[in-house]
Amino acid sequence: MTEVLLVDDHTMFREGINRIVREESDISIKDEAATAREAFEKMQRNDYDVVLLDIRLPGRDGIDVLKQLKEVKPKIPVLMLTMYDEDVYALRALQSGASGYVTKHQAAIELIEAIRKVKQGNKYLSPNLAQKLGQRLNGKFYRPLHENLSDREFEIMSLLVTGKSLKEIAAELNLSPNTVSTYRQRILKKMKMKNVVELIYYALKEKLV
Repeated sequence: MTEVLLVDDHTMFREGINRIVREESDISIKDEAATAREAFEKMQRNDYDVVLLDIRLPGRDGIDVLKQLKEVKPKIPVLMLTMYDEDVYALRALQSGASGYVTKHQAAIELIEAIRKVKQGNKYLSPNLAQKLGQRLNGKFYRPLHENLSDREFEIMSLLVTGKSLKEIAAELNLSPNTVSTYRQRILKKMKMKNVVELIYYALKEKLV
């Protein structure tokens, strides 16, 4: 039996995942967590075969949680769940130690296969996403500007484009407002943009929000 920890802050989505998994005899959702803190507490008390991790959690970036999780338990396969099908998210997740990447709107179709595959020590990507990543790595695909950002810069940009203030971002990431301001300037420079409004327009165009 493959025992899974499901980490997602949306109750209805967790219920949907449970319905999908309930039909399988070899997979069970052993525990659920709505926050990163709750997930780490449960991982300290229990063992799991696979972790399903939302890429967006309250107060935490999923990539950051993934890195911390892999430091604590490097051998456990982590399958990232996301609303975004943009391939840069997948590439960042894989580079940070994820074993696979499933979009939520494809979960009903792909999730069971993905869980079984990563449990066996393999990587999982949908055929479409695998092709896009292959093209990107081979330099034959459009490379968006945000690919030039570091993980922390990308995380802060993702918060900026949701309309959060510097103080709100600072509190969420446990940074000083001055540090966040420095990151904002660095992001704008790398993105070749003048202000956050241009960032928001770009994020909408690239379907980052």
